[in-house]
Amino acid sequence: MTAIENTALGRLEKESRLLNAVFKGATTKPGRFGFRGDVALKFQTQVADEKRPPDYSIEQVLTIAQNGERTIPVLAGYLHSFAYLDDVATVLDGALSPIGSYFIFCNNIDLLAKYRVKLGDINFHVLPCDESTVWKELMDLVGLNKDDVKKLDPAGKLDYLLDATKDLDLSYDEISYDDGLKRMEAVKNRNENRPV
Repeated sequence: MTAIENTALGRLEKESRLLNAVFKGATTKPGRFGFRGDVALKFQTQVADEKRPPDYSIEQVLTIAQNGERTIPVLAGYLHSFAYLDDVATVLDGALSPIGSYFIFCNNIDLLAKYRVKLGDINFHVLPCDESTVWKELMDLVGLNKDDVKKLDPAGKLDYLLDATKDLDLSYDEISYDDGLKRMEAVKNRNENRPV
């Protein structure tokens, strides 16, 4: 049984950053731990014992970590604002690798934009996401469809999708984080146009 403490996700678990888990446990591959949920980036100030939701998180995270390895090989998630990318690099500092594959889908970048942004020695692929899910966007990106994973359990689906993303060769334009801040658009209200 793979314990989260022995993986690169262990510190995030200890810091109570792994929230709203849809899946959190050993996957179908030996020694591998998977997580689907949110990773808190900025916590609200807590009053007494009151548990408050974080100010903001990387949402809809899909990631895996290997037993005994210090870094996360692949991670995908959604940010409500491109500006939070700096927090991603800070919070996950030491848990990401220069050779890892990291996909960040953002609400407030041009729908046709696809960037590579380097923070420290970590490369992030930054893509637009509007009224879709990270799961669906990533499936499209690697060219998989629902039938490819239909018969698999949640752990197997996560393995299948993330293994497929490791070999993606994406040559997006590299831009600086500051340039990305200049280009980003206003954050769209997610609850707009939703029936009450």
